[in-house]
Amino acid sequence: MLIFATNNQNKVNEMNSILNGLIEVKSLKEAGIEIEIPEPHNTLEENAREKSATIFNITNKNCFSEDTGLEIDALNGEPGVKSARYAEDESAYKNNIEKVLNKMDGFQNRSAQFKTIISLILEEKEYQFEGICKGQITASEIGTNGFGYDAIFIPEGSDKTFAEMSLDEKNKFSHRKKAVTQLITFLMNI
Repeated sequence: MLIFATNNQNKVNEMNSILNGLIEVKSLKEAGIEIEIPEPHNTLEENAREKSATIFNITNKNCFSEDTGLEIDALNGEPGVKSARYAEDESAYKNNIEKVLNKMDGFQNRSAQFKTIISLILEEKEYQFEGICKGQITASEIGTNGFGYDAIFIPEGSDKTFAEMSLDEKNKFSHRKKAVTQLITFLMNI
């Protein structure tokens, strides 16, 4: 059993659909831990490490966390590590999307990527895994599934946004799935 250092139920649902019962995962809430872990760092790697280290220090149990950012070429990598807080309101995905679309207005280059970093602490040692999904930013929101920037991101190899896909479809392209696959492979080989 691993504690997943997140309060984001969307991420928990996505993680469980990827793991498909291979590994038992408990969210912070399910583990009885009620804290918000800050993300004060300038990289996804450091924020992921901060979250897993915080939970390991509280519980002394094996755990993992992840941090994900949307990196847009035309915006010099923004929103990046600030993806969840891009429009200053952490809970309003819509405001983040509006800010991205406004800043992208007039740009021909719509290239972007989602990047996920997983930080696993196992027996007091940290391991990191990375997943990247390249794609394009749309000119407007399309679809109602998913969360975050899913409604404006079309992954390479598809003509649909993540928000138009089921979880199973999204997992065929997903940055999070790529990082979790590395995590699973690592855990199965130790």
